[in-house]
Amino acid sequence: MSGLMQPLVFLREDLKASKGSPKSLMIVTLFRLAAFMAGFRKNYFLLWIFFIPFLICYRFFVEWILGVEIPQKCQIGPGLRVEHGQGSVINNQSVIGSHLRIRHGVTIGNQTAADADKCPRIGDHVDIGCNASILGDITVGDYAVIAAGAVVVKDVPPHSVVGGVPAHIIHVSDSGS
Repeated sequence: MSGLMQPLVFLREDLKASKGSPKSLMIVTLFRLAAFMAGFRKNYFLLWIFFIPFLICYRFFVEWILGVEIPQKCQIGPGLRVEHGQGSVINNQSVIGSHLRIRHGVTIGNQTAADADKCPRIGDHVDIGCNASILGDITVGDYAVIAAGAVVVKDVPPHSVVGGVPAHIIHVSDSGS
């Protein structure tokens, strides 16, 4: 699959994951279109210039009106679902796997301005509760659940549930289910 077309291919999974949530459908569709258009900047600069109005509208509508900051440069796998989303921020240096589910007030990014490039790596099928913060150069394993209000500043093992401030392991599934 061409890297340029990847956001549009991922959109199919996003639409399945966001079924029944009109706001999530709108956010993920606009995000994937913006990511697709942003991909033209490097190799097709003149064509990219024609997409600038859409990219401006994306930022205005999704960030300012809907209150969700997901820069078009974010690396997010397919199956993204944004529940409610208001006040959620994802740093563009974060690397996120497939089937991420986030709720309102979620922050995924660096701890300080000096550490701007030290952002989380989040695995597949991760579920993040409202008002959770995942900060710094950490890894969140596949199938992890981040409880509402958790502040995660250390690695999270796969198949675990973490919560609290700072977050600690509440449960780890033995069977991986």
